[in-house]
Amino acid sequence: MAGQTAHASAHEASARVVLRGGMVVDGEGRPPVRADVAVEQGMIAALGDVTAHDDDLVVDCGGRLVMPGFVDAHSHADGLLGDEAVQRALLRQGVTTVITGQDGVSYVPGDGAYAADYFAAIFGDRPDHPSGGVAAYLASVDGSSRLNAAYLVPAGTVRFQVCGRSPEGADDAQLSAMVRLVEQGMREGAVGLSTGLDYVPGMFQQADEIAALCEPVARAGGVYVSHMRGGYEANAAAGIAEIERIALRVCERAAKLPVHVSHFHADPDIVIGQLDRLQRSGIDPTFDAYPYTRGCTLLGMPLLPPELSAQPIGTVVQALGDPVERDRLRRDWFPRVARNPSLGPDWPHMITLSHIDAPGLAWAHGLTIAEAAARAGSDPIDLALDTLRESRLRVNAIMAVRSPRTVKDLARIAADERHMGGSDGIFVGAHPHPRARGTFARCLRQYVRESATWTWADAARHLSLAAVDRFRLGRRGRIAAGAVADVIVVDPDAVSDAATYEHPMRDAVGIDDVLVAGVPVLTDGELTAAIPGRGIRRDDRSGGRTCRRA
Repeated sequence: MAGQTAHASAHEASARVVLRGGMVVDGEGRPPVRADVAVEQGMIAALGDVTAHDDDLVVDCGGRLVMPGFVDAHSHADGLLGDEAVQRALLRQGVTTVITGQDGVSYVPGDGAYAADYFAAIFGDRPDHPSGGVAAYLASVDGSSRLNAAYLVPAGTVRFQVCGRSPEGADDAQLSAMVRLVEQGMREGAVGLSTGLDYVPGMFQQADEIAALCEPVARAGGVYVSHMRGGYEANAAAGIAEIERIALRVCERAAKLPVHVSHFHADPDIVIGQLDRLQRSGIDPTFDAYPYTRGCTLLGMPLLPPELSAQPIGTVVQALGDPVERDRLRRDWFPRVARNPSLGPDWPHMITLSHIDAPGLAWAHGLTIAEAAARAGSDPIDLALDTLRESRLRVNAIMAVRSPRTVKDLARIAADERHMGGSDGIFVGAHPHPRARGTFARCLRQYVRESATWTWADAARHLSLAAVDRFRLGRRGRIAAGAVADVIVVDPDAVSDAATYEHPMRDAVGIDDVLVAGVPVLTDGELTAAIPGRGIRRDDRSGGRTCRRA
């Protein structure tokens, strides 16, 4: 940064910033143009030839692109927004806003204890997690992070508040109580509702219950975001059919319900064909996807029967220490694991241990279950069950797939107009999935520089404006006078992911200067002391849309 440096005095936080001599990618689809950008009082004030004043902060952007800050449409940084390592990892990719409350599980509404326990392997052990309602969560972000965050009301957390772990369908009183919690969350600024239909208690939520919860979302102009039931890949048709039933029912009873499919990874023909199916039904679909072939999730999800996973953690841990129960699992359950079409009989070689909350097993981080079992002189089933028991289920794992998609396949998915960037980033663990630190920079390297799948204008739309408009995040996603100045400066020749499956903790390179609300938060690749991030409340300039079939 030329001129004055951007490190943290009150004067500097309020000073005008001039981004000098870069190529502006405006987010609206136009080709890059050379222009200066003046930023003042948190907003973009002017573009063109800007005369700098003596007390301006001037950033030399020569040879670089000035772009709107990226939006991570699927993030698990819910309780980690104050963590500087997490902030750095996202800012170095150009991410200035994350959408949290994903997969139906997060801290609010409620006291946060359920999410902090059940999703500890995703969220980490955070005794200072926010609690209360959506308003309290968003307020907890204001002025406490360098990042912005929007929030989805998590349907599983809502159900847990009312029904606990019960697998039974909600009665009328329970359903009314859940609807009231969703209504309150939408009033307080949530951008939609999320479900995680492979997690507890989301697995117990059927289409009629979800549709009832989505009615206030549709009326408020929010989005239904779904981690679909029963896996993706070849099983995606069943998950999409359920989304279709939900959206059409809400359309009949409330308003049109925009839908968004979380981490939609499958053969490109499946992804595109199923989204087309929704559109033929008059439904407006979008999706997020990351540019990797492997996933990451709670280890217990694929390796424990749903009926056992649904029990309180103490009950599950006790069962895993019971020789009779372990024999039953070995005899009756693990043959089904071996028939899982995503894993198959080689499942011990397909699962890499990413985070284990048991100090005595720290040596196993980064090893497959097969490798860890061999090192321990155990067999894979015993190793997996012992790991879950000793960590009280606080284990996440990187999941390979039997038929990995090619870079060409991933590019076809990313090229779809309904795609937006979402990392599904999990920052917990000694050996995390590289998507947390690499997704957005990898997209730029792989889809713009190497394959020409996107132009730079396309990249700005897929990674910023698409999510801003979809989730109604206000006047962001554009480099235009009057827009919120969430701005990144990108070296088009150098931007790249550095994290790999072998070395997942490396931050991306090529994005060294970032402003949030007009304030420099990353300068020359280093964090400044400013924390201008805020909780983004849904833009309420319009409500739900009238339901019309396409």
